[in-house]
Amino acid sequence: MRKMEVRPYEAQWATLFRDEAQLLQRICGDEIVEIHHIGSTAVPGLLAKPIIDILPVVRDITRVDDYNSEMLAHGYEPRGERGHAGRRYFSKGGDERTHHVHMYQAGHPAIDRHLAFRDYLRVHPDEAKHYGDVKAELAKRFPYDSGGYVKGKDPLAKALEQKALVWKCSQNEQ
Repeated sequence: MRKMEVRPYEAQWATLFRDEAQLLQRICGDEIVEIHHIGSTAVPGLLAKPIIDILPVVRDITRVDDYNSEMLAHGYEPRGERGHAGRRYFSKGGDERTHHVHMYQAGHPAIDRHLAFRDYLRVHPDEAKHYGDVKAELAKRFPYDSGGYVKGKDPLAKALEQKALVWKCSQNEQ
């Protein structure tokens, strides 16, 4: 059983992302258009679970399944869409999870949503601190209940996401 752990930001998370992005690029080659570090470990100063979230943007999502055996060979468990249409999700590390990979085809709206959320928190440290504090409290309250943790942070995450999307639109208009 996995324990929810939220800890202070670690600079090594950026290096862990870069190393894993290089591995994914070797596995998938030209299928990958670009790779982004997303999630809380991508926001300096934000309290986070020590799991690196990676968003590779691919040319054709239907071709990603062709890489499942190679992903398995490198420790990734292919988990299909896992509740998100148009996504291919992989996890690494079993109960000691280290990485999540969320692959989307270029143009999928989830890409902009994830990047807006990350970028918004990077430039709004007060919002990031509040989000981190809520996550830390939930990890204490639900140490072995990932559903309770996610359910607890979901309203704030959705509210921040909406703010982030509005902010992103205003940035694009400038």
